[in-house]
Amino acid sequence: MRKKFLRALALWMIPPIGTLLIRFIYLTNKKRFHLPESIPVEPVIFAFWHGDLLMQPYLYYQFRSFPKAKVLISDHFDGQIIARIMYYFKLGTIHGSTTRGGAKVLIQGLKSLSEGYDIGITPDGPKGPRHEMSDGVVIMAQKRQTKVIVYSCVPSHYWQLPSWDRFTVPKPFGTLDFYASEPIDLSDLDMESAKALIKKRLMEHVL
Repeated sequence: MRKKFLRALALWMIPPIGTLLIRFIYLTNKKRFHLPESIPVEPVIFAFWHGDLLMQPYLYYQFRSFPKAKVLISDHFDGQIIARIMYYFKLGTIHGSTTRGGAKVLIQGLKSLSEGYDIGITPDGPKGPRHEMSDGVVIMAQKRQTKVIVYSCVPSHYWQLPSWDRFTVPKPFGTLDFYASEPIDLSDLDMESAKALIKKRLMEHVL
């Protein structure tokens, strides 16, 4: 009973506080955006490492004036907190893992792409190993003939948490370099080649 109460309290308190922290970090840093020359009008899949998730909503806003996206989030307790923070940024969520019982999540992701939603995915989430690609991003991209854009945020000063993903928290009063790749077409690649290409692009600006 006590654990249930503490979790409910955390779900009520942490998301608004976390959202304010993210906004404070963003507002107190200088920003540099490195964007592709062309931005598809049709839905795309945005891929970024799990440890680089914190500031990505702000990069997404550079692509869409009116957000219409769903982010694949773990159905664990920490995923529930992240989902509520995403809500404050007007982003939807799909709960689950593309590696453990992933068929349901992939079906929801494919359905959302068909409905015109962009999809955000952490290919090494929700539990790692760090910087190791799951199949989900490639499956969705190829089944819906959807291009993939790789995201990264590189802060000049930051903390890294002692978690499996070395979760990165930028420090205030520095510079945030946001990187987004040109749209990547995976349609003619086999699974391993497609995963290797996405991983190569993701590792270009890794901390």
